[in-house]
Amino acid sequence: MKVLIIDDELPAREEIARLLGQETDIEILGQCSNAIEGISAIHRLNPEVIFLDIQMPRISGLEMLGMLDPEKMPSVVFLTAFNEYALQAFDKNAFDYLLKPIDPARLALTLQRLRRDRKPSAALFTAAAPLKQIPCPGHQRVLLIKIDDIEYATSRTAGVYVTTNEGTEHFTELTLRTLEEKTPFLRCHRQYLVNPEQIQEISFLETGAVEILTRHKRRIPVSRRLLGELKEKLGLP
Repeated sequence: MKVLIIDDELPAREEIARLLGQETDIEILGQCSNAIEGISAIHRLNPEVIFLDIQMPRISGLEMLGMLDPEKMPSVVFLTAFNEYALQAFDKNAFDYLLKPIDPARLALTLQRLRRDRKPSAALFTAAAPLKQIPCPGHQRVLLIKIDDIEYATSRTAGVYVTTNEGTEHFTELTLRTLEEKTPFLRCHRQYLVNPEQIQEISFLETGAVEILTRHKRRIPVSRRLLGELKEKLGLP
């Protein structure tokens, strides 16, 4: 069983790693100290199970679930020091939760259930709340950009990028599919999502191409295949 540990507290990570390390059928793929590292590691390593701290600074474990690609969603065992978060965890279809400090006997029951009934937890992604901000990692920092401050998102070979109202482009670990499903952004092209609040006009060019002009004068391509769906969502005839 391939597992990943995500917890901002080093002693807590070391403790759960020590307990899991005693199990011969468990491979610990890595440890992450925050949600941004966790998202990147999940997309890169494809763990079957994550042990996820609920209460982390800036982006909580519960918020992080809504930022995952649903196709990459592993089973989730929440870690928490507070009983009240356990109910929230189960509201979001968690596989299980463990109270800190971890009771080895309770962990053994969780592992027994995982071995018997390990299933993908795509429902966690569906249950997670819509995103209010997009995390964008940078050099020794993580920018949290509000949805209202983003004009569009695009996918390129190097990854997914969002462009702000000021025209600054930022890389994000989130997939275009996650942004489409967890934000108000609308798909206008296979590689583009646009914030509907930032659309100034839709232009039909003499060449036959269609593009969006944003409120800050940037142009985004619209595919013919998606034009009808886009107009319908915008309430246009």
